[in-house]
This record gives sequence, structure tokens and C-alpha cells, in this order.
Amino acid sequence: DLQTELRVERRFLFPSKSRKIIKHFTDVHGLPCIEKIVSSVEDTPEPIGTDITGSIPVWIRGSFLRNGPGKFEIGNQKFNHWFDGMALLHQFKIAEGRVTYKSRFLSSDSFTANKEHNRIVVSEFGTITMPDPCKNFFQRFLSRFELPKPTDNANVSFVTYKGDYYVSTETNIMHKVDPETLKTTKKVDWSKFIAVNGATAHPHTEPDGTTYNMGNSYGAKGASYNIIKVPPTKATAEDTLEGVSVLCSIPSSDKSKPSYYHSFAMSENYVVFIEQPIKMDLLKIVTGKLRGKSISDSFLWDPTLNTIFHLIHKQTGTVSAVKYLAKPLSTLHQINAYEEDGFLVLDMCASDDGEAINNYNVQNLRKSGEALDEVYNTLCRVFPRRFVLPLNVDQETPYGRNLNPKGSATSVRFAKNKVFCTHEDLHGEDLSEYGGLEFPQINYTKYNTRPYRYFYGCGFRHLVGDSLIKMDLSGKRMKVWEEPGLYPSEPVFVPSPNATEEDDGVIMSVVITPNKDKSTFLLVLDAKTFAELGRAAVPVNIPYGFHGTFSHCPDMNV
Repeated sequence: DLQTELRVERRFLFPSKSRKIIKHFTDVHGLPCIEKIVSSVEDTPEPIGTDITGSIPVWIRGSFLRNGPGKFEIGNQKFNHWFDGMALLHQFKIAEGRVTYKSRFLSSDSFTANKEHNRIVVSEFGTITMPDPCKNFFQRFLSRFELPKPTDNANVSFVTYKGDYYVSTETNIMHKVDPETLKTTKKVDWSKFIAVNGATAHPHTEPDGTTYNMGNSYGAKGASYNIIKVPPTKATAEDTLEGVSVLCSIPSSDKSKPSYYHSFAMSENYVVFIEQPIKMDLLKIVTGKLRGKSISDSFLWDPTLNTIFHLIHKQTGTVSAVKYLAKPLSTLHQINAYEEDGFLVLDMCASDDGEAINNYNVQNLRKSGEALDEVYNTLCRVFPRRFVLPLNVDQETPYGRNLNPKGSATSVRFAKNKVFCTHEDLHGEDLSEYGGLEFPQINYTKYNTRPYRYFYGCGFRHLVGDSLIKMDLSGKRMKVWEEPGLYPSEPVFVPSPNATEEDDGVIMSVVITPNKDKSTFLLVLDAKTFAELGRAAVPVNIPYGFHGTFSHCPDMNV
């Protein structure tokens, strides 16, 4: 009858919002609260001394620079997501076995405007700004139709271009920073040099200083991924990104929903872009302000899609006609990539689910008890994996046969220009006990784009790293540094002078604790043995951060 037809039509046009089924990947109970390590702090712009236990090797001379969020509230308004906090830059200055510490909030336009108005006036990844209460109703209504202004709150990492230090996030704005004073010296906009809407905070650098990066562009034909090449040297002292070029553009598989990517991989001859099933809905982003939704609301995980590896030749800018496919995976950080015997070996930290990004809101990180356990158990663990891509696929290449003669990773040609790949685990069963591994680092200067043996990372038995791990690919054995109640951040490898072996050097990590009876400290481990050499305790609180780098300075004094 007509009533039934209308009910069916209504159900079809306006389906009821069924409750999302929440998946549980682990069954962990009793996680300690870590609220204090994601709390706002004051900066420390003048250097302060540290209390050293053990000894810091005297050959280490330079600055360990770190970046991350340091302010999570403006006035009586709070940021929603961990990625939204105002950038706080840190410097541990090391020489003659002594260490000083200083920190400074990045003088971004976002930080300045927020401070001036004493409220959040620039939208961030997970926080949408509300219309100015001082405007009349009509002005407030119209302001909802404006596109959100891209933030310049560069709180992800320290990077170098042409020998200069920059702090970066994933928008089109970077800030040039003096590594000595931590002061912002210049705002640099990628879009003033090339047609991109942003760039990653994880560029790759060649031994000669040539740097590669990636950035999206949006045009009439939809979204494209662009491989960017920055020359190694400056023509004038004032140079920033002059001479940068787009090596090639790759159209998105879905024109209105490009994939999100945090980084990419690079071998000697190729840039490898991983098009993963984490999608950004451009229509949702454009209408976000109107709907009162942040950019993070426009991210979606589509497990019905495969992952695609795109290979781009660095010298010619040619994109390989062969598409390498894998089952749906999520990856933020790659470990290394290199070419060997006609294959490209691609190592990365990856998981089988891409919902994690939206779970890292500040509210979740500050939970305790069963609510905190629930957040952790709904996050898929991340593990190191190896894919092996055959470089010489032609009409003679057989179908339906594994082309990889070494290891357990497989590569099978199943169509004219398509190869399906499965991974090899780069770990043993023991890594599961430590919650998987993220924030991977290697001896980058000597071994990036080359066969290597060791990588380092954080174990994740909590929402943030709670151990440091050294992985030996020979036998997949691991060494661990851990102490209850301590949360180490990304490990950075610093080679010792005249090093002859890959792991000759130290690992540095900033260790955070939410407990009042312990202080934050810079930890230095022997990279070979993973034994603790020394720690430099800082008498102020530091929030848990993202990425860092070591700036070598042989003439430095503390």
C-alpha cells in the first residue's frame, strides 16, 4: 500500500544512524592515567641547567631539538585534539658532558591571534573556531560560509632545507627558526613558490642536500599528489624555497577524496608514495565551518579499498606504469627503502586499521580507569613490516607466481600492470608484549636508501610510547629500555665520531613522566648495547612531543 511505500522511501532517503560497531584489538586493563603529560606548560626561553646522573659522552656537541604541542587551552576554550596544541620548541644544548634546556612557544600567526583575543580564533585539525561573539548575528551567520584559514601552528617536527632549520606541520606554512635562540625568523609559504596546498613534515634529504617532499593540490579536475624537489643550496643568503619544483603530479584515485599521508619513502632512484585507504572528504572539509565540524571530522577509513604503492623515478619524474597493491593498511611513518637485485625493499610501521587518528583527542588522552582502557583497546597496534616490489615487470613477467625469491613477503603479478604484495613481519612474537612499535628511526645519514640492519622506535603499551626498542633485522632480535611510569618519546640516533659500524653512536630520547616525584629528563643510551649512559633531569614540566632532530655543532659550549 501507499503507506508502506512511503515508509520504505523514507528509510531509503533518510536511513537511521545505526550505532557504529566498536572493534577491540586488545584486552588491556589498569592503564595508569597520563593526563599530566598532555597538559599546558609555560615556556622557558632562557637556558636552565640540568641535573646529570651517569655521564653524557663528551664527544656529543650540539643541540637536540624537539617539537610538539605545549598549550591546550586559550582563555576558557580548549583544543579538542592532541595535534591542535600550540607549538612548543625545545632545545637541549649538549657539550663537554653538560646539558642546558630551553623552550619557546612558536611565534605563529595562530598563537599570536589566539593570545590577542584570549580565545581560539584559528581552526586546527580537530578544533573548529566559533564565530566571534562580538560580531552581530548577520556577520556571525556569514562567517560560517568562509573557508577555514590554514593554520601555521607548526608543531610536528624540525626539518632542514638548504641548510636552514624550519618547523613544520602539514599545511602550506612553515617557519624558519634559529636553532640557537629558538626564535622564529621567517614565515615561508609553499604556495608562493609552487601550486601546492601543503607539504608533509617528513621530507627526505640526499647526501648532497637535495630534498624531496610531497604536497596536495586541488583543481578543476580534482585532487593530485605532487612530488616536490628542493635544490640543495641557496643562491643568496635570504633564499628559502627558491628553485623548488614539482617533479610530477599523480591524480588521486578518487578525485574528491584524496588519501591522507603523513610521510613517504625514498630509495636511491625512487620516491615511493603510499596511497592508503584513509580518505579526506574535500566536500566535508569545504563545508566544515558551515556544519560546525573540524577537519578531523572529514577523515574516513575505507577498508574496502586496497593500498596502492606508486613509484616515481627521481631523475625523470616518470611515474611507474606498474601499480603495486596491498590489502588495506594504515601507515604514518616509514623506516627505510632501498633497491637490491631488481627489487625495491620498503619497510614501514603499519597497522590493519585506520581509525586511530581521530581517537587521539585530548579528552581521550586525559581519561583514567576503565574509560582509558577502552580507548587503548579500540586502537589497532602498529608493527614494522617489509614489502618487496619487483622493479622489472614487463610483458615477459609471469602471472600468478611469487616474484620475490627472498624472505616471506610476496609479489604476484595478477594483471597487465598490477602486482599484489603481501608483507613480511620485521619482528618476532616478543614485540607484541611491548604493544608494537612506532616513531621509527635509523642511522639516517649513512643508511637511508641503503641496505641496513638496525632501527629504533617506541613500544606502545599505552596511548603514548612507554619503552624504547632497538630492532636487529639479523634474526629479528630486540633490545629494550623501559622503566615503570616513564614515557620516552621518539629515539634519535647520533653517530659517534669516526664510527665504523652502523650502530656506533648514541640514542637520545626525552622521557616524560606524569608522576610528581620524578622529573622529565634527556636520556642517552649506548646505541650498540642499549645500556643507559646518562640522563639530564630538567626542573620544569615538558609535555609529550612528536618529532626531533640533532643539530651537530663541534664548536658548541654550554
